[in-house]
Amino acid sequence: MNTIISKDGTRIAYDKAGHGPALILIAGAFSYRKFPGQLQLANLLSEQFTVYNYDRRVRGDSGDTQPYAIEREIEDLQALIDEAGGSAYVYGLSSGAVLALQAAASGVSMKKLVLHEPPFVVDTAGYVPPENFAKQVKELIAADRRADTINYFMTKGMGAPSFVVGMMRIIPGVWPRLMAVAHTLPYDAALLDGYNEGNPLPAKQWSGVAMPTLVLEGTESPISLRHGAQALVHVLPNARLLSQKGLGHTKKLDAKRISKELKAFFTDKS
Repeated sequence: MNTIISKDGTRIAYDKAGHGPALILIAGAFSYRKFPGQLQLANLLSEQFTVYNYDRRVRGDSGDTQPYAIEREIEDLQALIDEAGGSAYVYGLSSGAVLALQAAASGVSMKKLVLHEPPFVVDTAGYVPPENFAKQVKELIAADRRADTINYFMTKGMGAPSFVVGMMRIIPGVWPRLMAVAHTLPYDAALLDGYNEGNPLPAKQWSGVAMPTLVLEGTESPISLRHGAQALVHVLPNARLLSQKGLGHTKKLDAKRISKELKAFFTDKS
């Protein structure tokens, strides 16, 4: 394990593996650098890249400093990119993709960017979370109701059937991992606040994200995720969509499939 100190003094933990150009992985909700799918992806990518696999603040071995602000998470990413030499390829999954996008818009230097199914809800064709979603998640955690927060985030935020949460309680090893990171969910909800209410994406907000960008979506994914990915491509100046089976992230990550597409995109010189 390695650590860096972010701008506000927060310690950020990361693992570094492989050789080649720097590539930073940003995890989504419920995930952290030791999450099985994240580890497998990092290991596969380390065959061609120097992979920086880090714990977002308050997760895993990273620290935290209150009050939370999205700007602090952007500073964490900037500190990691500085550690990697000043610029890097960046891959963000789910809410991690939203963080990567916001960081790119704020001027954080990235060579290329991959945004994997950012959970934007841009219409009412699929499930739409309640308007007070972020506020409710924050209040549940403030009351130390971790199990209720997990249930609320998955069912009301992600639209998962309630039986899915029940299944996760009985699958060996799954529920303890979820409980261990439940307190991080208000940060993910804050990143999504305003972008998951069924409204079109702002046309000009990310017009400065000019680096080559690949947006991934799985054809097996819920329609709301697919529409969000498709809409994002239209508001970014230099983005293309890759829509294929096996790229969905709401179930088990297909790390081999994802790593193949990342390697192809990041090494493409055209």
